Amino acid sequence: MMKGIHNMQKNITLIPINNNMNFLGNIIWLVFGGFFSFIGYMVGGFMMCLTIIGIPFGLQMFKIGFFTLWPFGSQIRDAEYSTGCISTILNIVWALTGGICMAINHLFFGFLLCLTIIGIPFGRQHFKLMSLCFTPFGKVII
Repeated sequence: MMKGIHNMQKNITLIPINNNMNFLGNIIWLVFGGFFSFIGYMVGGFMMCLTIIGIPFGLQMFKIGFFTLWPFGSQIRDAEYSTGCISTILNIVWALTGGICMAINHLFFGFLLCLTIIGIPFGRQHFKLMSLCFTPFGKVII
């Protein structure tokens, strides 16, 4: 019996992601609030960059903002290079100074959008944004 299940698993293939659907999802995302979120993250990033201490946090806001602009088809990965303990310290400071609020915001809208069948893909994008907003240091967007 186990041999038959093992052979069945080998025949499973993944369906490639359609770039046209990603494009359509990104356009709908932009029209229904993605562009305004992008502007909000950009303004926040510029305000954080006004001080020397805020520059690393402002750069992370820019990263989140550009991901908010075009989330479908993009992935968040851990950085391949070693960031050391500084990224952990900066993530703790980030979480305590507003990262938790941004993550909860995206969690709320993700759950709200997942209440409908049509909103599930957009809710999943909010969940991706939630993970990036909670710990942006040491992450790259692909």
